[in-house]
Amino acid sequence: MWNVLLSFSGLVALIQLLFLPLFPESPPYLLLQKGDKAGCLKAMKQLWGEGNYHTEFDDMMKEKAVTKGTKIMNVLEVLKEPSIYPQLSTMLLLLLSLQLCGLSATANLQESIIPYVSLGVAISELISIIFCSSIIDRFGRRILLWGGYLLMALILVLLETSLLLSDQFLWMRYCSVILIFLFLIAYGIGP
Repeated sequence: MWNVLLSFSGLVALIQLLFLPLFPESPPYLLLQKGDKAGCLKAMKQLWGEGNYHTEFDDMMKEKAVTKGTKIMNVLEVLKEPSIYPQLSTMLLLLLSLQLCGLSATANLQESIIPYVSLGVAISELISIIFCSSIIDRFGRRILLWGGYLLMALILVLLETSLLLSDQFLWMRYCSVILIFLFLIAYGIGP
């Protein structure tokens, strides 16, 4: 029944697509990009209910004043900018390395357990997103990158050890799966 499970995410996306026109634009977008002050205030009231939003509005106006001379670039203009090539290539390398590393195939598990491993991978990615978004402001990106890389290196050493011992101890295969989940969480928090 994997095809039903896979189509569920498409159903959720379709529902979001249908209801998206009913929601207002983002207030910062309306003010900073479109210059629509009335639309911004209307969207604030629609999103946050009745109230006094002058403080938030003033903060957005200050941000607009600061970014007044800055040119807003679209995706193609950003990709044509030579100064971002090192960051872009690093990001692509990291994403490809995670996709092509074959971590999920290393555990040597029975076929009946593989759907649970796939579910665990998705849950691990969700945990890393939630955890990272809650701590990034507190620690900063640099510390999360270094900590993520160090954790990934440690987990890979432990994973290699568990894989070497998996023929002697069958329970080590499950340790390998747990280490894969931890690797994905460390990857999501750091790189």
